[in-house]
Amino acid sequence: NHYAFGAIGDWMYRTIGGLDVDDAAPGYKHEIIAPVVGGGITSAKTELQTSYGLLGSDWRVANGAMTLTVTVPANTTASVTLRNTTAATAREGGVAVSTAAGVRSVRAEGKDLVVTIGSGRYVFDAAAQ
Repeated sequence: NHYAFGAIGDWMYRTIGGLDVDDAAPGYKHEIIAPVVGGGITSAKTELQTSYGLLGSDWRVANGAMTLTVTVPANTTASVTLRNTTAATAREGGVAVSTAAGVRSVRAEGKDLVVTIGSGRYVFDAAAQ
């Protein structure tokens, strides 16, 4: 159990999987899900058992589009970052992200779209990076 292995694992969870804690809501009460797509990696699945339940991120890039499936534990919220995407092109469950059930807010941050959601399972479709 060498520290270097733990550091690499932490980087993979936070960067490739995109799972992170919000420092303003410690203990995974509010999660941040913001996977970084690229580097030749076309899919990744990451799960983390929190005190509230399973937090998960599962993404795939194919044919110029990204599908991101997230699992948010009960009694928590999450901010999901869809990179290089707009509200006009993003979908959740096949409908416009701004009108999807469980979506609490949608805001642009530069070239990215940040969607705040409640607990549950969500499937986002967005343009690939």
